[in-house]
Parts: sequence; structure tokens; C-alpha cells
Amino acid sequence: MNIRPAQARDLEACLALDESFETEYVWQMETGRANGAVQLAFRTTRLPRAMRVMGNAPRDALLDHFEQGECFLVAEEYPRLAGFVDATADLDQRLAWIHYLIVAPDFRRRGIGAQLLRETLQWAQGKKLRAVMAGLATKNYPASNFLQKHGFAFCGFNDRYYHNRDIALFFACNLR
Repeated sequence: MNIRPAQARDLEACLALDESFETEYVWQMETGRANGAVQLAFRTTRLPRAMRVMGNAPRDALLDHFEQGECFLVAEEYPRLAGFVDATADLDQRLAWIHYLIVAPDFRRRGIGAQLLRETLQWAQGKKLRAVMAGLATKNYPASNFLQKHGFAFCGFNDRYYHNRDIALFFACNLR
């Protein structure tokens, strides 16, 4: 597997990757009030049957991030593109944000996502950033497990982040 910086000719293949996934679990948010305090809990909930979730990486965002020239890497098993990661740096906050980490279904569970993530963490360390962040929909239970397995911890949420009103869960990996 060859991990390398993306080139313009890779963009169509990145956009064509099937980013859908199947899950039997979702994160569910529960809120309440007691004794003047707001209570909030996230728990995993098993679904009655597996759910297929379709991806929606926006073309314009990927093109913008590629043109910024930050961390847009592809995993290639010649001649096929197996996956990619798209991350940018927020230098004011000294954070990197992973916008997309997508591995094609035929290549999943082979360590490719882990390789792309390692390269992203090294890129962020090279820029002297303090942490790497990722946002996920509550339905993306497989990705939340993947991130936690690789040292990321839940660090917050935004219930108005996605246009479809799904809650975004945020995970961070401290670099020092």
C-alpha cells in the first residue's frame, strides 16, 4: 500500500469512492434537568436491524481542501485508489481537523485507515499542532470506534452542525 500526497488526477477517484457503511449501533443523546443542573448523556443504542448509511462528501469542500495544499493523502494499491484522508490546520487554535477519512469497502479492515490516520498525526506533529480533531454523525458508530481505538477521546458535540439535523460528535487526539 502506497500512501502519498494527492494529485489533481486523484480527485475524481476520491469523489467516486463508496463511503457508505453499515451499523447496528448509534449514539443517542439524552438530556434532562435535575436540581438546577442540565444533565446530558450519550449512550450507544443497538438498532433493531443493521442500517446502511450513505456518505455525502461534498465535491466543493474536497476541491477547496485539495487546493489549500495541506494534508490530502491517498492510499493507493496500484492501479486502484483504496482511500484518502483530507485534513486542514487551524493555526490560531493549533488544531488539525480531519474532514474526511474514507476507505473503499473492498479495502476496509486491512489497516489502510490506520495508515492514513498515522500519516495525518505525523503531519500535524510536524506543524507543531497540539491536537487532531474529527467530527462524526451519531450514526457513524464504526468511525467512533476506529478513532477511539487509535487514541482519540470524545470531547464534545454540536446539535446544529449538520444540515440534516444529526448531532455531530467531536473526538480529539492530543499530540503531546
